[in-house]
Amino acid sequence: MGMRPGLTERLQVAEAEAGRRVDAVLADAFGVSRSLLADWFSRGLVRAESRSGRRDRVLAKSAKAVAGETLAVDVPDDPDPLEVRAERVDALSILYEDDDLVAVDKPTGVAAHPSPGWVGPTVVGALAALGYDITTSGAPERQGIVHRLDVGTTGVMVVAKTERAYTAMKDQFRERVPEKVYHAVVQGIPDPLSGTVDAPIGRHPGHHWKFAVLDDGRPSVTHYETLEVFGRGTLLEVHLETGRTHQIRVHTSALRHPCVGDLTYGADPRLAAELGLTRQWLHAHRLAFPHPVTGEPVTITSPYPDDLAHALAALRGDED
Repeated sequence: MGMRPGLTERLQVAEAEAGRRVDAVLADAFGVSRSLLADWFSRGLVRAESRSGRRDRVLAKSAKAVAGETLAVDVPDDPDPLEVRAERVDALSILYEDDDLVAVDKPTGVAAHPSPGWVGPTVVGALAALGYDITTSGAPERQGIVHRLDVGTTGVMVVAKTERAYTAMKDQFRERVPEKVYHAVVQGIPDPLSGTVDAPIGRHPGHHWKFAVLDDGRPSVTHYETLEVFGRGTLLEVHLETGRTHQIRVHTSALRHPCVGDLTYGADPRLAAELGLTRQWLHAHRLAFPHPVTGEPVTITSPYPDDLAHALAALRGDED
């Protein structure tokens, strides 16, 4: 349907939509990304219109839709903050490519796609600058994106080039088919050295940019095993069973062994400074999945970038 800037768009909630999150209902109805809607919710632009003449109720994005209720969205008449800017990222390289997929080695400081408040480079913009013409369904600013990495997390990220690959890969990630393997260096030595963290994650109640283990959070499961132990840290191989935002960072922090350099989740700033780290030591090392078209196994790996490799070498040097 689309939304017209400067106007109020309305939608009456159908019986079949009752109980769904309001942001999901609006995204499906109007073809607008949930990241853009999140910005509008935060600005109080989404309301449930009153039937009795009382004041309309401003909604949070997580509010549940009520059958028969009229949702009103005051569409802002300002520039779309999610416009894709083609911007070359020299540090981004191509790890794998065929007719349907392209896998990039995402550097730090690069987001997966445009989002409210982010003004830096993106994978989508970098691929556009390299001449990729990706026209899959979904929000325009997320062309081909089937999964994401945090801005400060490096490593393997796969992007769909065709609609058939996009649909199949979205299904794979939804059904947790791909094997997602990360390497992380955490402070101290976990006890036990290998194990599973099964703890729900939700938005931090006091800091909206963070996440935390919460009783009413979304189910989140992380498996880890030790690869190497140093004097002040441990190199872990981490397998994600679920894919929540900041999942590894939150779960290692919950173990009281945060990723080295992750000041947001309790890492020691002195150690980070000594190692020259300005972000968390966390790397998407390997991604394995059946090809979305041929079904053949695909495994893509990424080497450690320089800042992580140097920090790792310094920690190993503690033992000398």
